[in-house]
Amino acid sequence: MWSVAAAAWRFAPDRLPVHWNLAGEVDRYGGKVEGLLLLPLLVTALYPLLLLLPRIDPGRANYATFADVYTLIRLSITAMLAFVYACILLASFGYHVDMGLLIPLAVGILFCILGNVTGKIRPNWFVGVRTPWTLSSRDSWNKTHRLAGRLFVVLGCTFAAYGFLQTVWMLTAVIALGVAMLLWIVIYSYLVWRHDPNRLCPAGTSPHSD
Repeated sequence: MWSVAAAAWRFAPDRLPVHWNLAGEVDRYGGKVEGLLLLPLLVTALYPLLLLLPRIDPGRANYATFADVYTLIRLSITAMLAFVYACILLASFGYHVDMGLLIPLAVGILFCILGNVTGKIRPNWFVGVRTPWTLSSRDSWNKTHRLAGRLFVVLGCTFAAYGFLQTVWMLTAVIALGVAMLLWIVIYSYLVWRHDPNRLCPAGTSPHSD
């Protein structure tokens, strides 16, 4: 992305599209710094952070059990941002880019990818569905992540469908579905925790005497 930004800097217009409305129409322009450098800066900050998290996570020993999954998560997020960057550059140089279709489609694919691997994430403090109940019950963690994975795939397909339909009711359905799924995931993690006889106190919360 930095190489592309360097190559495009000389030829890019002074005003670049940086935001699109729900109809896929440009509603804000920015300068070269924002248009060409913002996403590379974001990825440059985000990717090393994702590499650092396993090193400072109290549950870092578990990362070895889902190392391939975590690598796929990092690369998928980076690829999605790079795709958005490519769309912005193409639009900046006058190509017709249907952002109303491509961005929801990219987000939908990302959710489908994440959904297919979420069930393989093992307990940790940074990645996955981290509620007080998943963090204190292995059963809650495993079952909640299997559920979340299936729901992420459904949400991803719904995002992709919105990209093709681009209607207000479909956008409303995506938002409502996302909120409902989030609430159900949290509630479900609690319900499983309640019935787990082997649940434990999260680190630092067990009673102790001075």
